[in-house]
Amino acid sequence: MTTNEYRIDDLARLAKTTVRNVRAYQDRGLLQPPKRVGRVGFYSQAHLARLRLINDLLNRGYSLSNIAELISAWELGQDVSELLGLEEALGAPWAEHNEEILSIDQLKERFVNAIDDGEIIQALKSAIELGILEINENRVHVFEPHLLNTAILLTNAGVPMEPIITAGKELRVTVNIIAQLFVDLVTKYVMDPLGEPIPSDKVGELTELISKLRPAAKAVLDAEISRALENVIQIELGERVSRVPTQEAKRA
Repeated sequence: MTTNEYRIDDLARLAKTTVRNVRAYQDRGLLQPPKRVGRVGFYSQAHLARLRLINDLLNRGYSLSNIAELISAWELGQDVSELLGLEEALGAPWAEHNEEILSIDQLKERFVNAIDDGEIIQALKSAIELGILEINENRVHVFEPHLLNTAILLTNAGVPMEPIITAGKELRVTVNIIAQLFVDLVTKYVMDPLGEPIPSDKVGELTELISKLRPAAKAVLDAEISRALENVIQIELGERVSRVPTQEAKRA
């Protein structure tokens, strides 16, 4: 199995749906069967993109019959590769994730400051809720190592686990709001004027826009968080640092 191949359980989790739904969509012809390796089926990034497209259309009020007709019309009215290209653009990850697999003991060793098992259990439960990791027996599959490493950095600096968890949840809400701002701009001013279904000759343009929006939005967020951190750190911490006595002042 490669990085971009998924078993049915993993596919359903990433698409925020159920295994039962995945199988139902296959039965209705909305989703292609998986690649078989022995008795195990592996799904691709294209399957994930198709599931996300189905979910998006369901959320917008389409029935499964409507969606089947829409996909069929798309496929009959234009090059299938254009439809798949749009689906891939909608479903592609916004950043590369270098996943890690650790044992529980290996995870504990990363914490310099001793924390009790109760804190670790609570932290793991919260991380699972946020989709940062999952646990299978004694193995910890970390999907977002940079988030875990930031939490460890703060814990080792003396920040208690509970406020770190709270901050992580608040950050997720804030980032989702920011993401919605970008999506609303495209939906309101680009997609809605096109009507339903989207004209086949506009699919290529939408695919290109979505592909370009990803790095553009990320660059904006990077610049804004850097600016905000610079300002807040200077205001909140600069004054305290300036009051730290120097060696010369101590000798005087």
